[in-house]
Formats: sequence, structure tokens, C-alpha cells
Amino acid sequence: MILVTGATGKVGRAAVNQLHEAGVGVRALVRRPEAVDLPPGVEVVRGDLSDPGSLDAALAGVQAVFLVWPTLEADSVAPKVIGRLAAQVRHIVYLSARGADERVGAVLGSHGYLERLIRESGVDWTFVRAGGFAGNDLGWAESIRTEGVVREHYDQWARSVIHERDIAAVGVGALLEGRTGTVYDVTGPELLTAPQRARVIADALGVPVRFEKMPREQMRASMTAWMPAEEVDKALLEMDELTARPEPVLATVAEVTGAPAHTYREWVNDHLADFR
Repeated sequence: MILVTGATGKVGRAAVNQLHEAGVGVRALVRRPEAVDLPPGVEVVRGDLSDPGSLDAALAGVQAVFLVWPTLEADSVAPKVIGRLAAQVRHIVYLSARGADERVGAVLGSHGYLERLIRESGVDWTFVRAGGFAGNDLGWAESIRTEGVVREHYDQWARSVIHERDIAAVGVGALLEGRTGTVYDVTGPELLTAPQRARVIADALGVPVRFEKMPREQMRASMTAWMPAEEVDKALLEMDELTARPEPVLATVAEVTGAPAHTYREWVNDHLADFR
């Protein structure tokens, strides 16, 4: 049995679907089972990573975990949670981030912290360090539907955003084939700025979509809604630095899965209903 946390999120749901399609016993950890729509045959259990005591039932009989962590939200209890996982399972595949480094703070610091805890726990591990999620562009969906506009501050940041199905496929492959002690950096197959991605969405929808550069303070305010203010400032400084250099385009997805990474246009076509 494989446990998937964050099973209703973009990558977690894709991992559940891929494991289920492979005929593997899969259990989905969710906060509200009554609100979950997952394939028949997937076992759904209630639990919350921010509450280590809620995980006992979910871990019964589990051999491996696809771990999607609620970054920053549950870091205070991370040692207890990782300890519980390591005591029960043989293998943790952790969804991390490219550039994970405990020393830098903010989101990348959180991922670096989790990686260290997992390494030190003694459990077999695999880290899937994903670049930018194409799925984050769903944050544009409402403004595209209602105004035909994409607003973003970093208009020159060339990103190799990746389809959530490709991120999941690398992790699922590691679980099914027992690949441990490995760090996979994964990206999409092309570099695109936010205005370029907006044009791809417009072309797929067949309607005009204009790009507007968001003022920095507005960007900061939107991030503060889900991240402590001091961490927002660190994250913005990180993004300032990253904007100065394009992200790499890596072949990891093809090397691990045997299939090329999905293009951004393919991702948009998979999510057209969200933008309409």
C-alpha cells in the first residue's frame, strides 16, 4: 500500500491516479473525505499533516509514501511527522523544489528543512525537485474569464514550467521501481515568460487575453494572504535574483519516464475548462 498526501492537490491527485492506473494499492490522505472525488478503488482516509496524531490510521499497512508537504504551514511539527513516517514505511518520495536549501528561508528553505529531516530519519528516500508548476497559472483563471487579462509582476522571468502529471510520473516511477537515494531535478521542456504563457492561453481559448504588469506592492499583498510577511520579502528577493537568469530546461522527465515532458500548450489544453 502506498500513501499519497496532498491527494486533492495538483500533483498529489495526479500521483493517486497514476498509481491506481498501475494497479497499485493506493491510499489518499485528505482533510475532508466527504468532499473528495477520486477514482473508485482508491482508499480515502482522514488526516492532517499538521496534526501528527491523526496519521496513525492512514499509515497502517503502508510501505511507501508520496509526500506532498503543506510548505511552511506545518513545519513546526515536521520532525514528529517525519519520525512517524520513517518508523512505519520503507520509502518516502518527497515533492521538493529546485533550489531547496535550508539556509535561504522562505519556501526553498522549508523544502531544504524537510529534505534534511528525511535524510536524517534513516528511511529510504527520493527527492523530486520540481521547477515552476504550470498549475500555478490557474491563479490567472478568474481574471481571464472575467476580464480577459493576466496580471503578473515578473514579466521577464523565463520559466520552464512543468505539467503536474510529469512531476507525479517521476515520483511514481521512483516508488514503483524502488529508486532511492536519488535527487531528480525536473522541469518543463521550454522557456516561457508570463506574457508568452498568456499568449498560449489566448490562442488555445481563441479569445484575446492581454497582459498587465502587476505593481510590486500588489504582488506582495497577494502573497501575504498565504505566507508570513517576512517570508514574502525573502521570496520576492529570491524571485528578483531568479529573474536575472533563465531557468534551465532539463531532460529528466524523458530520462526517467521514457516519454518527453508535456509542453505548456498541452497543459493549457488539459485545463481549458478552468480558463473558459
